[in-house]
Parts: sequence; C-alpha cells; structure tokens
Amino acid sequence: MYRIFGYICFKKNPKKVRINTELFYNFARRMRILGKKKLLKVKKKNIGNKKLCDEIDNLISSLENFKPNEQSISDIRKDADCVHNDGFYFFNINIHRTLIMIEFDEEGEATIIWVGTHKEYETTFKNNKATIKKWLRKNNYID
Repeated sequence: MYRIFGYICFKKNPKKVRINTELFYNFARRMRILGKKKLLKVKKKNIGNKKLCDEIDNLISSLENFKPNEQSISDIRKDADCVHNDGFYFFNINIHRTLIMIEFDEEGEATIIWVGTHKEYETTFKNNKATIKKWLRKNNYID
C-alpha cells in the first residue's frame, strides 16, 4: 500500500502530514456539479428561509458524494423523479423543484439545467412528461 504525503500550510509554517489514501481517493472522486451557481442564487435570494437553504445544501452534498458506479440516484435521494431516460431528474427541495441533468463520464458530472418554484414548474412543464421532453428538445438537451 502506498502512503501519500502532503503539506498543510498554516500561514508560513508548512507541516508534513500523512494523508489517508482511501480518504484522498474518495475525495478526488467526488461528483462534479456544473451549474451549482443556479442553486446558490436561489439560496441567496431566500437567505431567510433556513429550511430551503438546508435542503439546497443537502442536495449539493448528496450529488457530490454520489458514486454512480456503486449506487443509483434514487438510493441516495428519495425525492429523485426520473423524467427522461437520458438521465434527467426532478428533485423536490422544500418549495422548489430543481431539474437536474445527470451526465456521467470518467469523473462523473451532474449538470443543473433548471431551477424554479413549483408554480414556475407547473407553468413551464405543465406537470407533463411530454412537455418536459419538448422543453429538453427545444433547449438542445436531447435530440
């Protein structure tokens, strides 16, 4: 087994430390989230809504720690609703619904493509998978 050594810098005093290899590789394999700014914008806009902000943090954490080779998204998020076979999911977070496009490559990526309230969701997608599919096609997410 290999040991990885690294340096932690506390201002001007770097200290050599032993890094747990398993933790290092688990951290390095975290899922990358594209479009996270959309969620952070909602969080900033609703800063007084602690429950919503906590749910956004939970969603981000769940996605970052998701290992697509070992588990399915519905195992870690019970609110995941698959709306298209190409890996598009809606997630209920408090009063908002977030459309997440999950794309997996060697590193693993989740792309957030739509964020809005449930009312905005109903206006845009009309609670209808056919309408969701049309929206995805119109916005060039699917062919």
